[in-house]
Amino acid sequence: MAKKKLMIHDFYRMKKDGEKITFLTSYDYPTAQFAEAAGMDMLLVGDSLGMCVYGYPGTVPVTMDQCICHAEAVRRGAPNTFVVGDMPFMSYQSSIEKAVENAGRFLKQAGCDAIKLEGGVRVAPQIRAIVDAGIIVMGHIGLTPQSSGQLGGHKAQGRTVESARAVVEDALAVQSAGAHMILLEAIPPEVAGYIRRKLAIPALSIGAGLDCDGQLLIVSDMIGQFQAFTPKFVKKYCNVAEVVTSAMRQYVAEVRGGAFPEDEHCYHMLPGELEKFQSEYK
Repeated sequence: MAKKKLMIHDFYRMKKDGEKITFLTSYDYPTAQFAEAAGMDMLLVGDSLGMCVYGYPGTVPVTMDQCICHAEAVRRGAPNTFVVGDMPFMSYQSSIEKAVENAGRFLKQAGCDAIKLEGGVRVAPQIRAIVDAGIIVMGHIGLTPQSSGQLGGHKAQGRTVESARAVVEDALAVQSAGAHMILLEAIPPEVAGYIRRKLAIPALSIGAGLDCDGQLLIVSDMIGQFQAFTPKFVKKYCNVAEVVTSAMRQYVAEVRGGAFPEDEHCYHMLPGELEKFQSEYK
């Protein structure tokens, strides 16, 4: 029996009922298949693919074409899961018209259900225009990686009263602009909990503590695949890097030692054909 796909009204109901929303990034077809089989509520085709897939130092180099390509693969892998496309750097900042056009690409070309963009007060006009175009929007405030340079690096936000006030103002601006959900990244649980209670829309956490309507993790962090660094808020549920590296070491050893391939891994000529071949090619 196919998994029932949740939609935006389901997430509103889950917030009201106190039922936690499960959210994970995905960048490819097989991972999306695994997530759907596991019962994931939402998938984010995040611009974190820049680091996790392409090895960039950050998210800034990621392009719309790259995001669309990966979103198409995720959609195919998880047809019954709510998929959010992540607006990469400079796909929405320069103009409202460009923001709406690029947001629409996620729906038209990749079949996404919603888009996400970073920022609060400063991107409220873009959020409003995208919503007015009939597109579901998820806001993203707190630590916003695309503008981390202005924040002094990848640092938690809202840890002083002044900083917390700015985060709360961003959250209210995102909701007022018409966003349907919001992602809170790397802010204290006390601030996140206040925002969750203040907002009517679901407030999801990535490093913002338990007092939110749901949780997001980067899949490459969660399964121990990405090795460059591990954020404080990540819990590794397995270590794929160790398993895969060990398997590759064994493969290298067996190839060099002549243990692979064995007879069971080979294709043999049809009955009677080997003798003909050997007779012809002596």
